[in-house]
Amino acid sequence: MTEKTKIDIISDPICPWCYIGKTNLDRALAENPDHPFLIEWHPFQLNPEMPADGMDRRAYLEGKFGGKEGAVRAYAPVVEHAKAAGLEIDFEAMKRTPNTIDAHRLIHWAGIEGCQTAAVSALFKAYFEEGRDIGDTEVLADIADSIGMDAAVVGRLLKSDADIEDIKARDAHSRSMGVTSVPTFVVAGKHAVPGAQPAELWRKVIEEVSTNS
Repeated sequence: MTEKTKIDIISDPICPWCYIGKTNLDRALAENPDHPFLIEWHPFQLNPEMPADGMDRRAYLEGKFGGKEGAVRAYAPVVEHAKAAGLEIDFEAMKRTPNTIDAHRLIHWAGIEGCQTAAVSALFKAYFEEGRDIGDTEVLADIADSIGMDAAVVGRLLKSDADIEDIKARDAHSRSMGVTSVPTFVVAGKHAVPGAQPAELWRKVIEEVSTNS
């Protein structure tokens, strides 16, 4: 059996470019079901100082980009690339920008149970397409249930401090290695691929790795 090549993906579930980048990678992988990759997701908080209960999304974006017009300009490329990727992002439905520490904890626990990518997919869909608050404990427990995890256990864990320091340490480690933006894909532990790359690039990577493995 061919040995799998690791792709470590550093991401934040409220980052639209992460959703677009994942979608493009998924498309290339789906076209090559015998692809040589093993995927693992790693935490990165775009807004580590975000209040625990998040904040109004419009106020956050206007504050970050200097008003409504600045926010619209900043998100124009996101809208364009999301559409090209076939994503239905509902910006109007997204009312709050959450603190993502708990979403990252869910992704971590899902990894232990072997359903990490399913958790990431469900979080992206919940936030970007359904406008759900993925900083809310009940929402996260419901997402856990939808991918086959024990919602009651996840709910109890979320009400504790379990793995918070681990998530923060892993985030800090990525930053210490030079990661300043997400998504960042690290292929085979040594080749960093930043940004939401098109499916065509991933097709070439799959071909190259498959040929050399």
